[in-house]
Amino acid sequence: MSLSMYQASIPVLIRGITNLAAILDKAAAHAAAKNIAPEVLLNARLAPDMFPLVRQVQSVSDTAKGCGARLAGVEVPSFADTETSFAELGERLAKTVAFLQTLTPEQVDGSEERPITLKVRSQEIHFTGQTYLLGFALPNFYFHFTTAYGILRHNGVDIGKADYLGSV
Repeated sequence: MSLSMYQASIPVLIRGITNLAAILDKAAAHAAAKNIAPEVLLNARLAPDMFPLVRQVQSVSDTAKGCGARLAGVEVPSFADTETSFAELGERLAKTVAFLQTLTPEQVDGSEERPITLKVRSQEIHFTGQTYLLGFALPNFYFHFTTAYGILRHNGVDIGKADYLGSV
């Protein structure tokens, strides 16, 4: 049996977001236990020219909802980037999962050749659904997820590979 576009995208994105939400819960608990102002972690970066944790999480959300919507041929939901707490980031991730759960296999399957155009800065990038999913959306999703994980691990949050992968 072949792997469908739906199977390769929506459940994968939901699982990653769910794992990231659990990691953020651990980060909030870590900050409280160690008397660290949450803003210290929320604004932490791996390097000065990289986005802080808040923006990394927003990017995970944006990439996931954009991927699902584009593959399904529906409007990408717009979320304001106003989160300033772990609770607000958790709410954003929950809204992202709720949106992805509205997408059906019938909407996504068969999108391998669907033309997808992204406007990035002043240029357009053109993909087919399959090249978008495998060559852009999933790598981008995992880049921001991994960076968020790395920021928190670097700052002493007790997380490991099992947290990143979640339950199998």
